[in-house]
Amino acid sequence: MKFILASILILISGGNVLAAESTMGADRVPLFGETHIHTAYSLDAYMFSTRANPDEAYEFAKGKPLKHPLGKTYQLKRPLDFMAVTDHGFFMGSIAKMSDPNHRLSQHPLAKIVNSPDQSVRDTGFPILRSGQLDGKPLNISTLADPEVQRETWDETIAAANRHNDPGTFTAFIAYEYSSIPQRNNQHRNVIFKGSSAPLPFSRSDSENPEDLWVWMDKIRADGYEALAIPHNSNQSNGTKFERVMRNGSPMTQEYAARRIRNEPLVEVTQVKGTSETHPMLSPNDEFADFELWANASRPDKAADPGNFVRSAYRTGLELQDNSGLNPYRFGLIGSTDSHTGIVPVIESEYSGKLGALDGTPAKRLQGQKTWSASGLAAVWAQENTRDSIYEAFRRKETWATTGPRIKVRFFGGFDMKEVSLGEEGGVDAAYASGVSMGGELKASDVNGANGAPTFAVWAIKDPESGHLDRIQIVKGWSVGGKSQEKVYDVVWSGDRKVDAATGQLPAVGNTVNLETLEYTNSIGAVELIGTWTDPDFGPKHNAFYYVRVLEIPTPRWSAFDAKALGVSHPEGLPKTIQERAFTSPIWYDSI
Repeated sequence: MKFILASILILISGGNVLAAESTMGADRVPLFGETHIHTAYSLDAYMFSTRANPDEAYEFAKGKPLKHPLGKTYQLKRPLDFMAVTDHGFFMGSIAKMSDPNHRLSQHPLAKIVNSPDQSVRDTGFPILRSGQLDGKPLNISTLADPEVQRETWDETIAAANRHNDPGTFTAFIAYEYSSIPQRNNQHRNVIFKGSSAPLPFSRSDSENPEDLWVWMDKIRADGYEALAIPHNSNQSNGTKFERVMRNGSPMTQEYAARRIRNEPLVEVTQVKGTSETHPMLSPNDEFADFELWANASRPDKAADPGNFVRSAYRTGLELQDNSGLNPYRFGLIGSTDSHTGIVPVIESEYSGKLGALDGTPAKRLQGQKTWSASGLAAVWAQENTRDSIYEAFRRKETWATTGPRIKVRFFGGFDMKEVSLGEEGGVDAAYASGVSMGGELKASDVNGANGAPTFAVWAIKDPESGHLDRIQIVKGWSVGGKSQEKVYDVVWSGDRKVDAATGQLPAVGNTVNLETLEYTNSIGAVELIGTWTDPDFGPKHNAFYYVRVLEIPTPRWSAFDAKALGVSHPEGLPKTIQERAFTSPIWYDSI
């Protein structure tokens, strides 16, 4: 394996990393945001005691404090650059209206449960909604899909996004969540609109088939409403998020693949309910494949199904491409939280949970969803902080996901990049000129000579508020005759470690976490990593994908902070430390 480490000059002052501006690029800047958050307008969030509205969620993202449903106040030390409030389109606003004694929905039979001061009583509302039965009698659920309430709530959602959208400073997107879950198989998507207006949401009341959502999106696009959908929690789809056939079981068609790619250019790979990159049973040679997995409660036998994970989806796409010439799984990656409190819970030491009154204290979290995560954030390279610019970054997939820290990552690939260094003045401009950035595509026609292989330029700089960097890896998948393979390459790393010749693995970076005080030191790892790597196993006739994974040094996990706060032992079977990370969108190579 060949790699080149560029010389690095980094100044650290007062805890802030000061890097040469040339490494950031002249025309595209890194922006961090949240594209998946709920407020009281979502039926479940309201039943979890959340009362924050979209205005308050946007204010929180911009740096203002927000009180949690259980009373503690949270505040971001660093504002976000953008946010999309994504309340459920299904029954949007209806549950909240039940608390208004002057509204007709306050007379709904479910209102007594929703308005109960006892959270355990409110929790019974969910099985009632699923079963359509209350006290053994049929419950008319359809009355909750009140068109007048939905229109009023949607208008308020649009108005809030437009109020808080401040071009150049903060971007607020109009958005909602399509929350289909047929047979308890997660088919949820967040729908993000580009402009300042949007039609009424298409929800599971209209159809539980996401293919119908795409048809609707194509229709409204023809009417002038530009939008995209972002699937999430594929890890909870029981293998149905990334299948090899269409929803009706028929073989995929070119029309299907084109429609899916057109409407779903991105996938949310990490959030509170776990990380959906891969699974140890699917990637047994990947020593970091077991990161923040949430066990599938509804179908344990499907927890490691390839249809649940993005890396397997990429591989499935290559196999379909070999066999039928279509690939519906050419999506980029982002992260977000799925918080249901209006609060963005991505800091391990300040983790507030996801479900309001259900997991808003250390005791409730350690008794409940111990395997959930303080994750994640969406990141883009965009010309400016505006709706148009960020949306276009989404569309070209120049995006990456982080599990919370604001790690900045560059990733370029091409066949004429061996002399490109992202650490040199003009290096980013040269990379754009010589190759493609994350989300881009390389073609066989670009191969230089019979033995040509792509070279990739990588760069990452740490979050000044988090751990140093351990390494940059490139994850590659490729297919031969419809059969895919994968391999993880360590490309650039901190310190003077050497790859073990026998195992092919890089030694661990070490661990400075004091498990008693939960402090750590950045005495290991690196502030910045830069390098180039040429694929030593390139096959010009084999379709392939490449994406970057950046790992931090170990830092304390949220569960360790909660156990310490309670003065109890840490839950068995859970890691006390984690290696936070970032995942970029892939670069694809097409052999034809």
